[in-house]
Amino acid sequence: MRTFGGFRSGEEFFYGEVRGEDVHVLAKPYWIEITPTGDTRKLADLDVDLPVAPSKLIAVGLNYSDHIAEMKRTPLGTPLIWFKAPNSLLPQGGTIEIAFPEHRTDFEVELAIVIGTPAKNASVKDAPNHIFGYTIGLDISDRDLQKSEKQFGRCKSFDTYTPIGPFVYSDVDVSDLSIELRQNGEARQRARTSQMIYSVAQIVAFASRSISLMAGDVILTGTPSGVGAIRSGDRLEAQIDDWSLLQNRVANAREDFS
Repeated sequence: MRTFGGFRSGEEFFYGEVRGEDVHVLAKPYWIEITPTGDTRKLADLDVDLPVAPSKLIAVGLNYSDHIAEMKRTPLGTPLIWFKAPNSLLPQGGTIEIAFPEHRTDFEVELAIVIGTPAKNASVKDAPNHIFGYTIGLDISDRDLQKSEKQFGRCKSFDTYTPIGPFVYSDVDVSDLSIELRQNGEARQRARTSQMIYSVAQIVAFASRSISLMAGDVILTGTPSGVGAIRSGDRLEAQIDDWSLLQNRVANAREDFS
C-alpha cells in the first residue's frame, strides 16, 4: 500500500508520497505522474491539506441496504448518483460550518474513489484500471433542504460539506474493509465495505457511461446506516480499516460571520 497527500509548509503547497515519517515531494499531482523531486520533508513539520483536486465530485446514494431502510427509501435497481461542488471539500482538521443551524444537518461516512486515468463507458471488468486509489470522505447533508428541494445538489454542496482525507491510498483492496464514524468519541456508524450494494468497479463503470471521468476526479460510494445530526461543538472522527483518522470539528457558520 502506498500513501499520498497534499501538504503545506507556510505558503508552499505540494503533493507528496508518505513513507514512514517522511514525505517525498512530487513534481506533479500523484494522479498525473509520480515523479519525486528529490526533496524530502518531515511529516511532523507539515500541515496536511486537501489530498485531491477533482474536476468533478460525484456522490452515490442508497448503496447500503441498512441505510436505505433507515431513510425509508426503496432500492432503485441502479446506482443513484449526483454531483457535489468541489468547493465543498474540506481537509483534515478543518471545521465543518453548518450553513443553516436551524436545519437538521447529518454526517455520512463514505469510502471515496480517486480516478487515476480518464474513463468513459468503462466496463465493470476494466473499471479498476482507471482507479488510482481511495480515501475517506464525509457527505454532510442538510436534510431540510434535501426534502424540500427534492434533489441533492445544493443541500450537500455548501462550503466545508465534504471533509476528505487525510491521505489517499493506492495498491489496496477495499472489497471488505471496516468503515466507522465516531461523534464526540461514540461510534455512530459501523459497517464493512463488503456490504455495499454496488462495488467500486460497478460504480465507476456506471458513472462513466456518457460522463467522462478525468484523472483526479473523486467518487463517494455511499454511506451505511447510523447517520445522525451534527451540532456546533461536535468532534467527528472517520476511519476506514487502519488508515489515518479523518478528524473534523463542527461550528455554526453564522457564528463565524455575525
